[in-house]
Amino acid sequence: MEVGVVSEGIEKLRDEMVSVLMELVRIPAISPDSGGEGEYDKAQKLLEIIKDWPFDKVDVYNAPDPRAKNGVRPNILAYYYGEQGEKSPRLWILTHLDVVPPGDLSKWTITKPFEPVVKDGKVYGRGSEDNGQSLVASLYAVKALMNLGIRPKKTIILAFVSDEETGSKHGLEWLMKEHPELFRKDDLVLVPDGGNEEGTFIEIAEKSILWMKIKVKGKQVHASMPGLGLNAHRVAIDYTKALDGLLHKKYNARDELFDPPESTFEPTMGGNPSDAPNIAPGEHEVVFDCRVLPQYKLDEVLSDAQEVAEEIKEKYKKEIDGKVLPEVKVEVLQRLDAPAPTPKDSEIVKLLQKVIKEFRGKDVKIGGIGGGTFAAYFRKLEIPAVVWATLDEMAHQPNEYAKIENMVEDAKIMAALALL
Repeated sequence: MEVGVVSEGIEKLRDEMVSVLMELVRIPAISPDSGGEGEYDKAQKLLEIIKDWPFDKVDVYNAPDPRAKNGVRPNILAYYYGEQGEKSPRLWILTHLDVVPPGDLSKWTITKPFEPVVKDGKVYGRGSEDNGQSLVASLYAVKALMNLGIRPKKTIILAFVSDEETGSKHGLEWLMKEHPELFRKDDLVLVPDGGNEEGTFIEIAEKSILWMKIKVKGKQVHASMPGLGLNAHRVAIDYTKALDGLLHKKYNARDELFDPPESTFEPTMGGNPSDAPNIAPGEHEVVFDCRVLPQYKLDEVLSDAQEVAEEIKEKYKKEIDGKVLPEVKVEVLQRLDAPAPTPKDSEIVKLLQKVIKEFRGKDVKIGGIGGGTFAAYFRKLEIPAVVWATLDEMAHQPNEYAKIENMVEDAKIMAALALL
């Protein structure tokens, strides 16, 4: 009975949810790593929105970052206690405040990135789906309970954190390091930052992530006289081909829990300072994005990258002006070693399966993804966490949008998780 009443209460809040999502989208919250000021303004707007809501406790934890506005990256925890007060079991719903940069503005054909519009049942704008849709859904799952005076069985902890898009060093990772007392082994955790269009995919496992940059240094020279220098571009191409082949051959296991079921090793970014067709560059960089099945160790991947570097250095070895070239250096940009998966029979998985079946009449698929969500941090602490939402997968795309229906319906699922 309560679940149905709360669902009706959420429906009545639909227009308010859309309005709040648009308010939040209007505020760029781009990491200083990507040239932005951070999440301060967006956090202040969120605190202003909820200031009169009857949360039992709202705490702000400011991670220091001198590059960001006011020198901080805010992380907000809002508590709504369950029927046993502070003794109630706890459900975290964790979303992030930051967004990625808009990218090529010419590809935004519906509206400008931070000027949200509603069209065809969707809210368009940067950050609308990633992660605004779920952020607002979590807020209004709780507000519906508040409006009805209902205390759920579980205390709901709404976490709105910074820095998800660029590594969480000033977000969840910082919170866990500086405030370990906030987290309990018996907590249940929902991270609504991944899923599918039907809302039928529950992620319980992630691959390890390794971003590595390879820096090659040779000797710039006029392209008509290549023997006088060492073309770093050619060395880097050879290195990239050799490493790519080795990694795919060596780490070739498959695990059908994941999609795709194998480890992936993708050269993504690259370039050199050559600004003319007739200059053979003396420097070149290439970046690999590696998503590695948990059975493999990232230390071994890095060791392979270094071994190939030594082989390439020997192959192109040349002394110029008393200096032995090329130099080939491997630099880690980001690393996340995958923890053990959330067990399929854990309470949060079974509860979410049950609620989705009751609300939508659909069976869910349980699986793994390429990595990069907050859930991994909880799993490292052996706290079961799942990633789930109903998404059109518009994250990071031009013309990003959030489907209003998804936002409202996911709020109902979130409320039900706390009630059961």
